[in-house]
Amino acid sequence: MGQPTHAQNWWRSAVIYQVYVRSFADGDGDGTGDLAGVRAKLPYLAELGVDALWFNPWYLSPMKDGGYDVADYRVIDPAFGTLAEAEKLIAEAKELGIRTLVDIVPNHVSDQHPWFRAALAQGPERELFHFRPGRGEHGELPPNDWPSQFAGSAEPVWTRLPDGTWYLHLFTPEQPDLNWAHPAVRQEHEEILRFWFERGVAGVRIDSAALLAKDPDLPDFVEGRDPHPYVDRDELHDIYRSWRTVADAYDGIFVGEVWLPDTERFARYLRPDELHTAFNFSFLSCPWDAGRLRTSIDETLAEHAPVGAPATWVLCNHDVTRTVTRYGRADTGFDFATKAFGTPTDLALGTRRARAAALLSLALPGAVYLYQGEELGLPEAEIPRDRIQDPMHFRSGGTDPGRDGCRVPLPWTADAPYAGFGGEPWLPQPSGWSAYAADLQAADPGSMLSLYRAALTIRPEFGDGPLTWLPTPEGVLAFARPGQEGRLLCVVNLAEAPVDLPAHSRLLLGSGPLDPQGRLPKDTAVWLRG
Repeated sequence: MGQPTHAQNWWRSAVIYQVYVRSFADGDGDGTGDLAGVRAKLPYLAELGVDALWFNPWYLSPMKDGGYDVADYRVIDPAFGTLAEAEKLIAEAKELGIRTLVDIVPNHVSDQHPWFRAALAQGPERELFHFRPGRGEHGELPPNDWPSQFAGSAEPVWTRLPDGTWYLHLFTPEQPDLNWAHPAVRQEHEEILRFWFERGVAGVRIDSAALLAKDPDLPDFVEGRDPHPYVDRDELHDIYRSWRTVADAYDGIFVGEVWLPDTERFARYLRPDELHTAFNFSFLSCPWDAGRLRTSIDETLAEHAPVGAPATWVLCNHDVTRTVTRYGRADTGFDFATKAFGTPTDLALGTRRARAAALLSLALPGAVYLYQGEELGLPEAEIPRDRIQDPMHFRSGGTDPGRDGCRVPLPWTADAPYAGFGGEPWLPQPSGWSAYAADLQAADPGSMLSLYRAALTIRPEFGDGPLTWLPTPEGVLAFARPGQEGRLLCVVNLAEAPVDLPAHSRLLLGSGPLDPQGRLPKDTAVWLRG
């Protein structure tokens, strides 16, 4: 058997663009982004230079949790279009050299899913979920004391039905957890995978990938108990080995959302017969600090090395404060618990750092995920309180601004209504949003969009080779990577003063200009040919 070709290994060093369909582009003018809008922007994505598109859930859904409450995996939600349009989009993107990944949510379904509706009607489908009698004299207490994954321990994970039984939902009551010990659940999901692979998708992102299997006794939660009753249970690996067999038949790939502090257990999911990749959350939440970033990079590469899996790098996604805003604040890390209204932000500083972070992340070995609008340097929008839609805001009693600020519809054309998004957007665009429009930035060689386009043109030279750190002053990150035409260097200055560049033959790209003495200013990054 020969060595895998570059085409087969595309995912090891790919740039994958995350599409939050509802806010990407509105093709029919109703104010909600749709597949027609995405299809119209495929040339833009091809020119940007991305290798693949990852779509957040586009399936039939009541949208109680942004589409992560799925009612039918084989139907596109009418707000976005039709299955025929999805098939056209997959095919048209492929013609442009862009692959497609879809999002699968295996831990739970919507309470509107046919299985759950039948379960509520006392059908045998109850076996496909976790229904239990309550505790207490009259069954008035939940079956156990598990904390919620979605809103903290104050939120119950059990809901009682009129007949007195309770059902489990680690997230919201509208998202009942499936019973993965039942063979019908496993069979259905393998058929769903085949359904989408048959339609040409190249891969699948797996939501909450470490939560599927539950202790069949559903015992009370005890901090530190091993094995955990519902996180990272050994039964999961057999599930993903079965999934891998399905994916291999189509040359498909998986990326798992796996949040685990134990690096050895994390790596188990990336063994050669399980998932191909998993998201790297330590880098995403890391502050703009040279030491912390280097530690995150080293730990990420070390935990992937034993299983030969590539790392993934991401600065932002549909749940996280946008990079430009986060890096312009006193606290440059990210933690859901610290989100607050009215946090002071220096957008000029944040933009300078975000430009440097783009070159840092794109120079690292592995795959990169780019959230829509990051290439435009969009800041986090402050949504008027009466327009917020994210349930996270309401569950917090109104103290958490929620996630809508990173989901504001994109600006495409500066002089068009609603910055060219389409109809009046489902979330309001802030004043001045048109200044970030793609058409303006495409014509400006100094724009964030032009920086990303240039970086993605050069990036294939880095490939998937190893990283070697170079000696630097404190506060500076510098490493070398083997390139196709000799060594490539990435240098990022997070120190207070400008620094001299290492010996090099050519400056390939900079996130900003050098100072008059040819030194690298603070919060600036460069790519060099060694």
